[in-house]
Parts: sequence; C-alpha cells; structure tokens
Amino acid sequence: MKYLSNLLFLILFTSCQITETISINSDGSGDIKVEQIRDENSYMQLAGEEYSKENIFQDTTYVFKEYINKYQENFSRYTAEEQQLFRKYENVKVRLKKSSFEKEYKNELSLHFNKVSEIPDLFKTENYASDIQHNYALTAENHYYKIEYNFDGKTFKRSVSITNRAELEKAKEESEKFLTKYGSSKLVQNYILKYHFPFKIKSVSNSKAVISSDKKSLTLEFLLSDFSRNPEMTDLEVILE
Repeated sequence: MKYLSNLLFLILFTSCQITETISINSDGSGDIKVEQIRDENSYMQLAGEEYSKENIFQDTTYVFKEYINKYQENFSRYTAEEQQLFRKYENVKVRLKKSSFEKEYKNELSLHFNKVSEIPDLFKTENYASDIQHNYALTAENHYYKIEYNFDGKTFKRSVSITNRAELEKAKEESEKFLTKYGSSKLVQNYILKYHFPFKIKSVSNSKAVISSDKKSLTLEFLLSDFSRNPEMTDLEVILE
C-alpha cells in the first residue's frame, strides 16, 4: 500500500464502506471492530475496464503478535520505542478477504481492550505487520493523521490529530481532482461510527449523531471523501449521565 499514489488510494478508499464499532463495558473494558467492505458497483464505476481484469484471491487471518514472533530477528532491530509501539498491536486480529471471483473484498480488524486508551490506530495495523516482515522503517508513520481514544468513566473522546501537514495538503489536492472527475457518480463511500456505552448518553459533540431509544448507543456517518480532506471532522466527545 505504501507505493500507491494518493489518487489511487483515494479511489480504493472512496468505493467502500467503513464501519467502526466500539462497545464499552461498565468497567471500561470492551471491544472494537473496524470493517472495510468494498462496494462493487462503486468500484466498477471507478476502475472501468480494469475491473474485469482483476485476478486475485486472498483469505488470510492472523493476530498481530504472530508477526512479532515469526520475524523476531527483524523485530529485535527496532528501537525500544518502536518495539513498544508494535506491542500495542499485539492482540489485534486481522481478517483479509479479497476475491475477484466472488467479488468480495473485505478487511476486518478487531481488538478486545481492558481500557479505551489501549486502542491503537487500527488503520496502521497492516502497515506495521508488513514493516516487521520486511524490516522496513515505520511506513505507517507516513499517514498524515492519527486516531486516539480515551474514556474516564463519564467522558468518551475520539481524537484525530494531523501529523503531517504537507501530506494533508496533497490529500486535499487529490480529493479535489477526484471530486471533479467522479463527483457526479453515485458512490457508496460511507464512514460509519457505531458506539455503545454502559450508561445513558447525556450529550454528544456532533449534532448529526443519532442516539438510540435507550440512549446508550449512537451512530454517526461521514463521507470518506470528506474524511480524507479533513480527518479531524470525526473528532467526537460523548458525555454520559
């Protein structure tokens, strides 16, 4: 993935639906799952004649720590700080399904956590696994944003910060080109947050969030093309009763 142009990445990124689901228990533990499913009708519009030429099959499941164990020699070459960063991903489970025959492209990343602050930026998981396998420098650090989470028992925060302004500007430029070319197409490009809390929601920072009837869950949707231009728009603060 690190060799893809920004525009090609945007085409792949904006022809799918991403659902990020977090469930938090009363003791602060819980589960997170990120599912990325390619929408075939959308991708067919973007890929054109290349769509029929796809010939790939992959069905892979692994836990991140398997890469640490298997490529221990490479892992040992990283600095203590880098190794500590990798350790945050140890228990992340990955399921990759790519089938040009079944026309099914799906990525699943999941983790059980003891506290919300343990949740890593799951979108970097595959990059880091590849780094360990091939003894690369940390390619995921080329991402221009990072996602962090926190919960103190009453206030939940999803925080997105920009880490590379130059890359953000490139992403904005490519997004404008994408919208100029494909803006009139009817594409599925949803980024959906689904969060479940142990107590009732008192307030949410984003007024577009839809709160469930029992007030313990919310759903919030964005367009992936908007997210690529402004990742910080997905910041969220939820205060519980």
